[in-house]
Amino acid sequence: MGVPLSQMWTVASYVVGQKLRGNKRYPLVLMLEPLFRCNLACAGCGKIQYPAHILKRELSVDQCLGAVDECGAPMVSIPGGEPLLHPDIGEIVEKLIQRKKYIYLCTNAILLKKKLEEGLFKPSKYLTFSVHMDGLEEHHDFAVCREGTYEKAYKGIKLAVDMGFRVTTNTTLFDGADPNAVRSFFDEMMDLGVEGMMVSPGYAYPKAPDQKSFLRERTRTTDLFKMILSNRKKRWIFNQSPLFLEFLMGKREYECTPWGNPTFNIFGWQKPCYLVQDGYVDSFAELMEQTDWDSWGRASGNPACQQCMVHCGYEPSAVDHTFSSVGGLWGTVKAMLSSGYSSPQAAKELDEAKAKPHGPLAQLGVTIEGKPLEKGAAEPIEAA
Repeated sequence: MGVPLSQMWTVASYVVGQKLRGNKRYPLVLMLEPLFRCNLACAGCGKIQYPAHILKRELSVDQCLGAVDECGAPMVSIPGGEPLLHPDIGEIVEKLIQRKKYIYLCTNAILLKKKLEEGLFKPSKYLTFSVHMDGLEEHHDFAVCREGTYEKAYKGIKLAVDMGFRVTTNTTLFDGADPNAVRSFFDEMMDLGVEGMMVSPGYAYPKAPDQKSFLRERTRTTDLFKMILSNRKKRWIFNQSPLFLEFLMGKREYECTPWGNPTFNIFGWQKPCYLVQDGYVDSFAELMEQTDWDSWGRASGNPACQQCMVHCGYEPSAVDHTFSSVGGLWGTVKAMLSSGYSSPQAAKELDEAKAKPHGPLAQLGVTIEGKPLEKGAAEPIEAA
C-alpha cells in the first residue's frame, strides 16, 4: 500500500465531510510554490524561463502558512523551482507538520543528501520527499539536461530511506518514452525502498524550450500507459489513486477538476490551475468564486485542455469519484485488491516496443541504425 492508513483516513474523512456539506468544488491538495528558482534547467520546464528578478523572489514563511490556512486542503504539495533552495524551507515544513498537513516536498534531490546530513528535517508521517525521477539514469539525465543528476538523486533517496523518511518518486513521461525502460525503472525504485511511485504524462508548458517531446494526443498517452501499467508486477507500489491510473490506461473517463489542486505562488492564486496561467487573484475565495470554471476542462472545448491528462487536474476527479458513488468506492477497492491488469495485447505491444528506437537519440530525432522513428516523433537528422 503506497499511502499510510492515517493519511487515507484523513483524506477520506475530509472528502466525505465536503460531500455532506454539499460542496461541489473543494481543494484536495494545495500546490504551494515558494519560488521558481532552480538548480537545473530542464527543457520541459516552464518555470525557470522567468527573468532573473522574478527567479530571485520567494514566498515568506507567513505567506506560505497563510495560503495553507486559507485553502484548508489536508495535503500540501511543495513544488517549484527547487524548494530546497528556499532559505526557510525547514521552518515552512516544520510549521506545516504542526498543522498536521500531509506534505509532499517535491525535489530533484541534488541537495537532498546535504540537507539531511545537516539535520534540516526530521522524519514524520506528515512529511514525504517526492523526488523527481524521469526514469533510469540515461533517460533521467537527458530529461533534466545534466549528467550525474540521477546518481545524486539516487544517493539522496537512499539516505532518506535509511533515515526513516517517507520517500516517493514522481515521474513525468514524454513522447517517445521507452515503456520497457520505465518498467525497469519501477523495479529499481522498489529495490531502493521508496514508499511508492507517481507517474503522469508531460503537459505542454507554453514557456518550455522543448515543445516537441510533450504527449499531445490522448490516444498516444493511453497507448503508452497501457503498455507500462498492464501486466503489473505485485511489488510495484503507486502513491496515487488507482482510478487515476486506470484513467491513464484509457479504462475510465473523467472531467478535469482544476480546483482540486489550487496553486499559490509569488504572484498569488493562479487561475485556473497549476499548468495553465490565466491570471492571478489575491485570495482563495476569489479564485473559487471568480474563476469561470466552465471555460476550462475538456468538455468546455478549450483547446488548451483537450489533450491534457495530468494528475493535478484528473487525480482529484478520481478521488472524488471514489467517494461519490458505490461504483467508485468498489472500483477503488477492487483495484487495490487485484491490480495486475492482465492484458495479452499490452504484453505483445510491449514486446514489439523493444524493436523500436527509444531514448535520448530517438527523442532528438536521430535515425538509429537506419531504423525509422516512431510515428509522431521528430523528423530525423544526420548524426554527427
